[in-house]
Amino acid sequence: MTGFARLVGMDVPYRQIRAAHTEESITVYQAYDPAIAERAVAAQTFVPPFKRERMTWIKPSFLWMMYRCGWATKPGQARVLAVEISRAGFEWALAHSCLSHYRADQHADHDAWAARLRRSPVRVQWDPERDLRLNALPYRSIQVGLSGPAVHHYLDEWIVAITDVTGLAREIHAAVLARDLDRARILLPAEHPYPVPESHLRTIGA
Repeated sequence: MTGFARLVGMDVPYRQIRAAHTEESITVYQAYDPAIAERAVAAQTFVPPFKRERMTWIKPSFLWMMYRCGWATKPGQARVLAVEISRAGFEWALAHSCLSHYRADQHADHDAWAARLRRSPVRVQWDPERDLRLNALPYRSIQVGLSGPAVHHYLDEWIVAITDVTGLAREIHAAVLARDLDRARILLPAEHPYPVPESHLRTIGA
């Protein structure tokens, strides 16, 4: 699960999905309080008090997750979960997604975007990727928001395994605080460009 994850010395496209993945699965991250996280690990899916009715965001970037949860220190985000899901499921989500914000270069007009947004169970947004100190980088990382039928597919069909990686997050953070960035990089989950099907690239704005 560990290895040098950054694309050192390479030109990184402005919008590109980078993730730990195999031929059949991709790993995404979520952070919750212990009440949700412990039950999810035990059940190997999300169960109450997790609420299916709410949108849930999955993030392939480990460091963006660390930025979001403050290295597992923010209230309600003290436990970080690595969720391995099927690539078929992830790509279904991309195919049924809509960008969270209107972009003139992606949509015929604002009304066309709004109509797609209303009927899409999946949201996609691109936020600045983060470095080990959680500073913004000049390229973007994807977050995928699941709602309605997408949440049911995620919980009931896509999940392969759920692993609590809070200890890893804290170990990497400790190395960063100690200014041992070489060790921190070695511990990072190995993320590589994800081969998004050509048919999905325009949909997600990549």
